[in-house]
Amino acid sequence: MANPSSSSTTASPSCLFVTLGCAKNEVDTDRMRALLLASGFRETGEIDDADAIIINTCSFLASATSESIETTLELAEEVTQGVRTRPIIMCGCVPSRYGDELVDELPEVAAFVPADREDEIVSVVRSVIGAEDDAIDLGDGRVLRTVEGTSAYVKISDGCDRFCTFCAIPYIRGRYFSRPEAEILQEVRGLLEGGVREIVLIGQDTGIWGHDLPGSPNLAGLLRAVAREVRPYGGWVRVLYLQPEGMTDELIATMRDVDEVLPYIDIPIQHCSARILAAMNRSGSPDELRELFDRLRTEIPGMVLRTTGMAGFPGETDEEADELADFLAEQQFDYTSVFAYSPEEGTAAADMDDQVDEDVKIERTQRLMDIAEQMGFAATASHVGERVSVIIDGIEEGDDGPELIGHAWFQAPDSDGAVHIEEGEATVGDIVVCDLVDSFCYELIGVIAGEEDAHECKE
Repeated sequence: MANPSSSSTTASPSCLFVTLGCAKNEVDTDRMRALLLASGFRETGEIDDADAIIINTCSFLASATSESIETTLELAEEVTQGVRTRPIIMCGCVPSRYGDELVDELPEVAAFVPADREDEIVSVVRSVIGAEDDAIDLGDGRVLRTVEGTSAYVKISDGCDRFCTFCAIPYIRGRYFSRPEAEILQEVRGLLEGGVREIVLIGQDTGIWGHDLPGSPNLAGLLRAVAREVRPYGGWVRVLYLQPEGMTDELIATMRDVDEVLPYIDIPIQHCSARILAAMNRSGSPDELRELFDRLRTEIPGMVLRTTGMAGFPGETDEEADELADFLAEQQFDYTSVFAYSPEEGTAAADMDDQVDEDVKIERTQRLMDIAEQMGFAATASHVGERVSVIIDGIEEGDDGPELIGHAWFQAPDSDGAVHIEEGEATVGDIVVCDLVDSFCYELIGVIAGEEDAHECKE
């Protein structure tokens, strides 16, 4: 078979990518896509045109594992109905978590690629389709990305050392390790040159970035360095997945004082009960969390606060469930994600006594979701009347013509709603100044205000 990377009258082999799970998986898929494209492969969005199917799986929860396997089997059923065989390559968390046992359990899959071997994707794909395995020339060695759009996630770390009793991530992704600053900045520069205007830093525990690197750099310093990169582009820097212990004086000052770093703070508390947090192998108490959030609101006026709450952890009493509900309502978070506890294989909490009945978990989860929705809708409506900068993410054709879709600094992409602009001209990637005139649920209606300077993002 001809080498896919060489010039030929035969079309290069093509890959279909399917990504499940969180933003970190999106980054991993993009890395694999970039490696394959650099090696001469093509991307297709149609299963009938694919020579190989790459599914990047999630295994954070049992439900995510089930979805990953069900999606894989659905893809296998579809490819058997095609004219030719299209091998399926399963990547990411499911192979990382279950390893060799998948070979017998999923004969429909041609190859399994755990997360720590995803840089070998080109060799794996070439092997399963019978192509020659040539080395990839990455030129200057830069990290490849293929992001098309205005916002891009950048992983600054992987793995986790917390070993929360409900979480399987340390067993799936391994121990915490930080990416070097130079590598991160190189990736950021490439994304900005490609049209990205918002850099979103992510990891399992972003607040401790750098503690395992020579010289022990920290997140505050990294944010300032990334801010210097985005400044010439008028862009923004956002950081997600902080933990309460990671909110140092220096980090708080950086988020307050550096214009490009958004005062958007994402701290998943999971619970507020000291007893439940201890059972989760986490620290904190209602008073400690109140003190933290009061301090953040005092030192960073106008900041936006996102959190995560978990309902039905083993042993959670009615009183502790009430305590969490009351705490969320008291704190009036701008955005709150809510999850029902899921007993994950291999975690300490799965073997705990006093597992909460499913119907009780559902009731407690719905109660928290109702509170989260009420707070979120009110927080969104509170921005009506403001003049803000909006990054244009896309253009949708509606019954009344094209509508610009974007997001403001207080809206994390793909998470927190959008700004809808029915009139005006702009292209994807533009930063426009808008007057926010109305809201519905988590969405806002904006009207372009004019030709004002759109650099200021903390309005």
